[in-house]
Amino acid sequence: MTGASRGLGFATAKALAMEGVRIAINGRDPERLSAAGDELAMLGPEVITLPGDLTYPEVPAKLVAATTEAFGGLDLLFTNTGGPPPLSFEDVDEAAWQHSIDLAFMSHVRLIKAALPYLKKSDSPAVLTVTSVSVKQPIPNLVLSNSIRAATVGLTKTLALELGPEGIRFNSILPSWTSTERVEQLLKDRAERKGTTIEDEQNLQNDSAALGRMATPEEFANAAAFLLSPAASYITGVMLTVDGGSYKGTF
Repeated sequence: MTGASRGLGFATAKALAMEGVRIAINGRDPERLSAAGDELAMLGPEVITLPGDLTYPEVPAKLVAATTEAFGGLDLLFTNTGGPPPLSFEDVDEAAWQHSIDLAFMSHVRLIKAALPYLKKSDSPAVLTVTSVSVKQPIPNLVLSNSIRAATVGLTKTLALELGPEGIRFNSILPSWTSTERVEQLLKDRAERKGTTIEDEQNLQNDSAALGRMATPEEFANAAAFLLSPAASYITGVMLTVDGGSYKGTF
């Protein structure tokens, strides 16, 4: 599980740990990751922590190798990263585009490619990518995320079709605004640009959802744990919006 030292990734790791799943978690901050690992281990299952920055091309393969060496195989892959910075198109230079592609797209590609030989040997293989509702409904001032995460959705759907005959399921969750550090930073950025307050922006965002509030990380995690579990054995190629009704489209 990548991006699992906090936020959506940690909540999902916790949900899986409560089901007895042995877990390898990854994050960039070794200290924060170690603390997350200690908390998860208290729930019972074996947990290993693998620090590393997914924007480096060699890291995904190293994470998969360490996981399979520790556990003797791999059944589930949860690919999740931090989001690109909030910027408008004219403010994004070539370097920012390339870094965001490595962060929010190529990390998924490299992780899946490294994990595939082991997933093919599993009795219940499943891959869950984490993207964003922005691939269906672009979010202002997030051109990097709006653009690059759409590529991950395309990858996920393609692999669901290509590898379905081998029994490997691929799905993606498209979360909307959820109470995480990432969202707090986005709200702060909006407030600074608009001359409002974080509370104003949060209220405005809450009003856009049918349920009138943001999600909790645990609500995301419940959906993620289901899609990764054998209970979802006939679900593949699904791009699930976990958004409280903020997305207004029909499909």
